[in-house]
Amino acid sequence: MGLFLIAFGIIVRVQGGAFLLYFGTAVSGIGIVICNVLLIPLIKVKLPHKIGIMTSSYTTGMSAFAAVGTGLSVPLAIGMGLGWRGSLLAWVALVALAIVIWLPQVKPNKVKGPDEGLTGGKNVWKSKLAWQVSIFMGIQSTMFYTLIAWLPDLLIHKGFTAGQAGLMMSLMQVVGLVGSFAAPLVAVKYTTQAKISFGMGMIYFIGFLGLFFEYNWVIYIALTLIGFCLGASISLAYTLIGLRTEGATTARLSGMAQSAGYYLAALGPLLIGALFDLFHNYNLLVILMVICALSFAWLGTKVGRDIKV
Repeated sequence: MGLFLIAFGIIVRVQGGAFLLYFGTAVSGIGIVICNVLLIPLIKVKLPHKIGIMTSSYTTGMSAFAAVGTGLSVPLAIGMGLGWRGSLLAWVALVALAIVIWLPQVKPNKVKGPDEGLTGGKNVWKSKLAWQVSIFMGIQSTMFYTLIAWLPDLLIHKGFTAGQAGLMMSLMQVVGLVGSFAAPLVAVKYTTQAKISFGMGMIYFIGFLGLFFEYNWVIYIALTLIGFCLGASISLAYTLIGLRTEGATTARLSGMAQSAGYYLAALGPLLIGALFDLFHNYNLLVILMVICALSFAWLGTKVGRDIKV
């Protein structure tokens, strides 16, 4: 159902007019979140001894296709003459492929796990740790979506062309593939992930400070550090949802962390857009990202502890 909603939203949002653009994007967003929320408990329930490698695999896949989309959208729109509507519509082909691949899994009890995890569980909305995990998830999502929305504008402001900005965004996400794959594999080897989370926040911090500079080589290094962390932090957040829970609580925390987290993340691009309109200062984007990085590091010391929700 989630995949069909994504496809429907992609088709609707390019039909013309602001209403259909927003409506279609919203429908696709609902489909994306359905898939994201269910994949984490699916792995926890069906493959409990392979949380690290499975989380690595699917988050790396997400990052890889995000990089492809970022890098090819402008060439498809301009180079191939498809325009922005054709460029956005082209990605429905990948969704159709995903639907075909996923259809065999719709059969009841296709894969049986040792613990179906469909009953019981705790009220995660009353758990302090669950809220910390949710905000941790929200902060990393805020950084990702805000950068996807506004970093190209910052790069263009610093003298890069639109094509160069898109390519740099794509390369940044390619670097993130290393972090996406490595973070869960490293995280599951330790009983606590506090040091890993804190260290990741500090790397973010150093990377964002580099965006204050005008030298291209400094920006390249900064985007490399940021790209690695963008990939690693989403993988780590998903892994922590599985590591901090048992049974049905995994699905509940996944739903809470991604709903509350994405609501928080939705404010980032909107806030930066409003601030740009008011002050016309692109450094505000970097300042917000620095604040997020420090918050991420501090929360990482909380959610990385070896305790359960």
